[in-house]
Amino acid sequence: QAQLVESGGGLVQAGDSLRLSCAASGRTFSTYAIGWFRQAAGKEREFVASISRNGWNIRYADSVKGRFSISRDSAKTTVGLQMNSLKPEDTAVYYCAANPTGNPTGNGKEYVYWGQGTQVTVSS
Repeated sequence: QAQLVESGGGLVQAGDSLRLSCAASGRTFSTYAIGWFRQAAGKEREFVASISRNGWNIRYADSVKGRFSISRDSAKTTVGLQMNSLKPEDTAVYYCAANPTGNPTGNGKEYVYWGQGTQVTVSS
C-alpha cells in the first residue's frame, strides 16, 4: 500500500520552470516504479515521464523530452519532476502514480496507486 501526495504546482508564464514533487508513505515505495501523468481539461490522461525502482531506467513522452527531468532521491522516498521551458500546452493536472511491478511503463493502467494531482497552469 502506498499513499502519494503531489506538490509544487502553480501558475507560471511560458518559458518558466517548476519542480513537482511526489512524496509517498509506505515502506515499499522504494520498490515501485513511479510515473508522472497529466490530464488537461477535456482531454484524456497522458503519460509524461517515469522512473524505475532503482532510478536507472527513465522514460519520457516525446512532448517533454529535453524539457522535463524525472529523478528520485537516494532514500527513494520522493520523486521529482523538473519542468523547464514550460509551454501553455503543458497546462494540466499532474499526477504521480506507483507501479508495484517496478516497470516504468508509460501505460497508466499498470499503475496501482495514484495521488490527488497538482494543477500546473502556464500562461502565454
